[in-house]
Amino acid sequence: MGLTRTSLAAETGGTGGARESEYLIALMGNPNVGKSTVFNALTGMHQHTGNWSGKTVGAAFGNFSYGEQTYCIADLPGTYSLHTHSAEEEIARDFLTESAPHLTVVVCDATCLERNLNLVLQILEVTPRVLVCVNLMDEAKKRRIRIDLSLLEKRLGVPVVGISARRRQDILHLTQRIAEAVDSPSGEVYRVLYPESVNEKNHGEADEIATALVHAAEEIAADVVYAQTVSKSREERIDRIVTGRVMAYPVMLALLLIIFWITIVGANVPSSWLSAFFTSFEAPMYGALTAIGAPVFLAEMIVYGMYRVLVWVVSVMLPPMAIFFPMFTLLEDVGYLPRIAYNLDRCFHKCSTCGKQALTMCMGFGCNAAGVVGCRIIDSPRERLIAILTNSFVPCNGRFPLLIAMTSMFFVSGSSALGSLTGAFFLSLIIVFSVGVTLAVSALLSKTVLRGLPSSFTLELPPYRRPVILSVLVRSVLDRTLFVLGRAAAVAAPAGILIWILANVKIGSGTIFAQLTGILDPIGRIMGMDGVILLAFILGFPANETVIPIMMMGYLSAGTLTEYGSLTELHALLIANGWTPMTAVCVILFSLMHWPCSTTMLTIHKESGSLKWTALAFLLPTAIGAGVCILLNGFACLAQRF
Repeated sequence: MGLTRTSLAAETGGTGGARESEYLIALMGNPNVGKSTVFNALTGMHQHTGNWSGKTVGAAFGNFSYGEQTYCIADLPGTYSLHTHSAEEEIARDFLTESAPHLTVVVCDATCLERNLNLVLQILEVTPRVLVCVNLMDEAKKRRIRIDLSLLEKRLGVPVVGISARRRQDILHLTQRIAEAVDSPSGEVYRVLYPESVNEKNHGEADEIATALVHAAEEIAADVVYAQTVSKSREERIDRIVTGRVMAYPVMLALLLIIFWITIVGANVPSSWLSAFFTSFEAPMYGALTAIGAPVFLAEMIVYGMYRVLVWVVSVMLPPMAIFFPMFTLLEDVGYLPRIAYNLDRCFHKCSTCGKQALTMCMGFGCNAAGVVGCRIIDSPRERLIAILTNSFVPCNGRFPLLIAMTSMFFVSGSSALGSLTGAFFLSLIIVFSVGVTLAVSALLSKTVLRGLPSSFTLELPPYRRPVILSVLVRSVLDRTLFVLGRAAAVAAPAGILIWILANVKIGSGTIFAQLTGILDPIGRIMGMDGVILLAFILGFPANETVIPIMMMGYLSAGTLTEYGSLTELHALLIANGWTPMTAVCVILFSLMHWPCSTTMLTIHKESGSLKWTALAFLLPTAIGAGVCILLNGFACLAQRF
């Protein structure tokens, strides 16, 4: 067969496309059929595997060889149809029609073949060069489902291979069948018989087309699939609990409590180690700078400004992220994350938004910028904007240190183990409150500036799978932890220089920092805080992790960020500066509801492409947070009088 250069290079900016000496293979399938697992096994790449519709919004590319021939394979977005109702369907259909791959491998789930055949039949209408890969044969065997692959191949008129993608021998067999299919001529493939009315209108009647496809898939599946009647499977029994009306929310809260407890307990020691390790380099760095003739102010600005803030961000952010992200990825790999979306879909639907927002909201707990990028999975521009504008109402990893410190100092007592558990409980309540605020603001936007009806979406609950621990660690550390940490460090370094300048350059009788806190103090008092707290939040715009050390710097009138020795010492310092439990509550609320960090703001502008929506993303949480704090402080003052 002659090889031609495809248009793939143009679509991918010249990267990832097939060279003239390579065969181009398209990899397609419904979401949650193990398509990306097949891709990883074929290419050796660690492609991120999503557990819900639309996780992949573009094609990923890789290469594999069989004999002396090289194949370029494109992992296209998971889709249920080619009728271009969503971005994923449009990408998949355009790739088939414009790039003209030499072979399309359609991955199907052996446990629900009938539903997957719908997409297979649509692809056969576009191209006859198809290989059907029936994955999860091991899962089907456990459920006592048998598939006559030979008969299926005969009915469809294209090659069919059954595999379990995690078995190396099966992947080698699939590679062989791909090589054979590419070199074999196309045969007579199965064609769906549509009603004459549809044919006359060139397939214009969507309902009749869908009905004909469903009937054809049912007919084929009835011939080739043999399933024994069995009692409820273990997965179904689990789903009756985790997605049931009674236990769904208690299970989610329990998991949230466990995750936060592990994060709180596990992050303390490594955070102290990292801080001590990196701080030990301050003196040698300062000595080296002065030795080469650097002015004292420059050496102090670099070491005690830029470097110290950078060290604080790394030592505070890295340990909790290194714990939180792997556990979050573990829930994704096991298959529980889509069930969270299923449980919360009803809540978001009542707010006239899309249930997929539950997924992007969960991503925001790790990093709001990542949550904003994740909003691409929402098809409706209106609902996507709502998800973007409200993502910062859930606390990201950078705000957890402040929330943990406030709850531990003012609302937790008891032994170390009991204190950690109580702290995790209070933190869980704070998270539940933030979810409630997200829903309320989403409903407000849906009734005002972003009016509209909620869209429906298909969410397939994948089977529970045993996670691949090494893959979880690699993805969570490389794709999430280090990526987020790198962006935070990039903005923390210049922020450290600015903070040092404000704390050391004097205007009149005091530093710029002291002058600014005096100006902000009346506003801070109205909100139940003070000028130091408010300025700390403002200067924490590049990185929320610096809010507490900036507060300490202001209260101690120091010229550099100061690390507290213990929560007891920090608590004593705050009490000496007029803090009360009500002050801590206002700080917690304002931490939950104020402007997003600089990284998130840049991401919002990039995703929305609008200064207007970016400004609203800044002003909306700030106005709500300030308003809530003012009202709460006002009620507290009235209560004291009476």
